[in-house]
Amino acid sequence: MRRIPGMEKQTRPRVVAVIPARYGSTRFPGKPLVLLCEKPMIQWTYEQVLRAKTIDEAVVATDDDRIVDCCRAFGGKVVLTSASCPNGTSRCEEAVSLLEEQYDIVVNVQGDEPLIEPEIIDRVVQCLLNTDDIVYSTACTPFKVKEEAKLTNRVKILLDQNGYVMYSSRGLIPHNKEGCVRDFPPPFQQGAYMLHVGIHCYRRHFLDTYCRLEPTPCMLMEDLEHLKVLEHGYRMKCVVVDESPHGVDLPEDVALVEKLICRFKEEHEL
Repeated sequence: MRRIPGMEKQTRPRVVAVIPARYGSTRFPGKPLVLLCEKPMIQWTYEQVLRAKTIDEAVVATDDDRIVDCCRAFGGKVVLTSASCPNGTSRCEEAVSLLEEQYDIVVNVQGDEPLIEPEIIDRVVQCLLNTDDIVYSTACTPFKVKEEAKLTNRVKILLDQNGYVMYSSRGLIPHNKEGCVRDFPPPFQQGAYMLHVGIHCYRRHFLDTYCRLEPTPCMLMEDLEHLKVLEHGYRMKCVVVDESPHGVDLPEDVALVEKLICRFKEEHEL
C-alpha cells in the first residue's frame, strides 16, 4: 500500500526524568543519602518519579561515587556527571547526552523532593506537550501560610491570565507600596502569592539551546536558572496545583518530612 505523504505513523513523545543529586551541598552536605524511614532520600524521590504515568525512564545525575553506589544498591538508574556542572540544568543536559536512548522531553525533578506527587509531574509534562509556543513548563501552588512569601528561600512566580510565566523572584511579588505581605485588593480578593514548585520540564532540543545561552542579569541577581529562559525571549507556562511537595532544604526539615513519609507508607501499605 502506497504511503500518503504526511501520514507517517506518529509515535508518542518519549519522556525522561532526570534527578540531579549533589553530595556537596553547602547547607546540607550528604543530603541525598539522608535516611528517611529506613530509605535514602534519593530513593524515595526516584520511586515517586517512576509512579508518574508520563515518565518512560528516570535517571539520577550525580557527581559523587557515594550517590552512584547508593542508587545501584536499590536498583536505580544513575549516571556520573562532571563535578564542574554550573547548575542542575547543565547536569540534566549532560546526563541526557550520556544515555543511549533518545528522548523528546526532559523533566528535571529535584532530588530533595521525596514526596513529590506523580500527578504534578504528569500535569507539567502534559502542559508542555499540549502548548506549542512554549519550550518550558513548571508548576506552582498558592502559599498555605501567606507570611512565608517573605522568605527568600521560597521562590515566588507571577503568571498572566493564561498561565504563562511573567516573572519569578526570591523577593515578594507582586510587591506593594507598603512593602509587606497583604491581601489582594478588590475585586481580586481571591488572589494569592504563588510558590514555585521545584520541577522543570523542557523540550530536549531546547535543553541544548539553554546550556549555550549566555547568563542574564536577573538570572544572576536572583540566582534562579529559569529566568534565563524568559530573559532570552522564550515562553514558559506554569500549572497551578493544590499542594506543594515537602522538600528537604535544611537538616531541620528532616524530622517533618520523615513523619510525612511514615504516614505516606501507612496509607499506601508500602
